[in-house]
Amino acid sequence: HHHNWKKCVFQLCHPGPSEWKNNFPNCGGQRQSPINIITRKVKHDPKLASFIFDGHEKVFNMSVENHGHSANVFFQKSVRLRGGGLPATYKAVQFHLHWGENGGQGSEHSVDGERYPMELHIVHIKEKYGSLGDALNDSTGVAALAFFFEVLIPFSEIEDFKLADIIPQANKLSYYRYLGSLTTPGCDQAVVWTVFQQTLPISKKQLMSMDKQLLFGTEKPMTGVFRPVQNLNERVVYTSVPAHSLCVLPNLITLFLCLFCVFGQQRCFH
Repeated sequence: HHHNWKKCVFQLCHPGPSEWKNNFPNCGGQRQSPINIITRKVKHDPKLASFIFDGHEKVFNMSVENHGHSANVFFQKSVRLRGGGLPATYKAVQFHLHWGENGGQGSEHSVDGERYPMELHIVHIKEKYGSLGDALNDSTGVAALAFFFEVLIPFSEIEDFKLADIIPQANKLSYYRYLGSLTTPGCDQAVVWTVFQQTLPISKKQLMSMDKQLLFGTEKPMTGVFRPVQNLNERVVYTSVPAHSLCVLPNLITLFLCLFCVFGQQRCFH
């Protein structure tokens, strides 16, 4: 019953994100998500090693064209995540996507103020817990992996993509790490966030086909409902690579700046 009331508050009565804290006190907490990652302020943490994935080859196909009736896709029990500076082994429970309208900004996290058209969240809980609900009572009970999608042209159309196509590469990917929360009520502060620096390609057609299709639960479609970035407060964002490696952003302006830095014999990022 209580759960239904929560659903009502979020979906039907639908107060804006700034009102969430009135019904869900955690939403006003000090380690909320999403955040804007300021690359010149991130700190390198040598403990942030590669991830180790178990069972990712069993992940089923997910069709971008096939919208289904829900934003959450649930996993079988076979997918595990460890390494990456995480305090335990975690099992994948579900993944979901956030996207905007008409191919515009739809990611929840941003990097140096830039938002991407779409963001994928793969949600894991510590192996010892039976459900997401159990894991939320542990300040590091949940591990979420976030990938940004970028419209890349030309890009061959693929009818569906497998997480397995993405995940094996993730052990080579560099990433940001910070302690945060769920991005929907009750905003439980139990999530170790990993935000990957490299973006994943998606075509304009695929992105447009998803527009207006994001459903929360099985209720009506809601687009552009994403939480704005939250204050970092006293938190530090860590990175798995030394700061000077952050020059390799897929961005021409950055490239020219980096070349300028190199030839000016200046350090790229202080």
